[in-house]
Amino acid sequence: MRILLVEDEPDLGEAIKRILTQKAYVVDWVQDGIEAWDYLENQWTQYTLAIFDWLLPGLSGIELCQKIRHKGSFIPILILTAKDTEADKIMGLDAGADDYLVKPFGMGELLARLRALQRRSPQLQPQKLQLNHFILDYQFYTFSDHKNPAHPLTISLTNKEFQLLDYFMRHPNQIVTRDQLLGQLWEVGSEPESNVVAAQIRLLRRKLSEIGCDHLIETVYGLGYRFLIDNDS
Repeated sequence: MRILLVEDEPDLGEAIKRILTQKAYVVDWVQDGIEAWDYLENQWTQYTLAIFDWLLPGLSGIELCQKIRHKGSFIPILILTAKDTEADKIMGLDAGADDYLVKPFGMGELLARLRALQRRSPQLQPQKLQLNHFILDYQFYTFSDHKNPAHPLTISLTNKEFQLLDYFMRHPNQIVTRDQLLGQLWEVGSEPESNVVAAQIRLLRRKLSEIGCDHLIETVYGLGYRFLIDNDS
């Protein structure tokens, strides 16, 4: 899951990004409303959640909400602000925000609010993603093969392995290019090494081989990769 975080307080922005990254989110953090809008308009990047501070340079969080809703996007938005009057909350929600978190707040509450937004948004991740007899567990970061339900085979995943499998399982039997994976699973401006995707796929296949599933990810030479699923998988 990819999140756009727009927060101009460096310490707070860094703290939020750190905790979200630990929870296997891909986070693009910017400190300016105009730059945030540029990120949102990038056709190669699709965000599944947004966190906006209210007061920002360039465009405020409220203005970002209004522009997003005017564009017809239903991306869930959480507003962060020190403004705590009823009128302020009404203004934020009427502008298009889905939830409102008053500063100062604890990171536990922030994560709980994001989980609540996910539950209210059917297009976002469930607690488990199942494809045939394969199950990706979002709570424990595991991948399981339940072909034999009495004796399921399970592996634990790193954050990047989890993100890769999540993306592949949402696009079964489709060719996924290296650029698509870089665009969705690595932060904007992170400038990963040129072979980072191939290296991560190699590590993921090695992990999948522990339960006899390394055949699931096919290399389509010259094009990319494909997560192969059929009735006999």
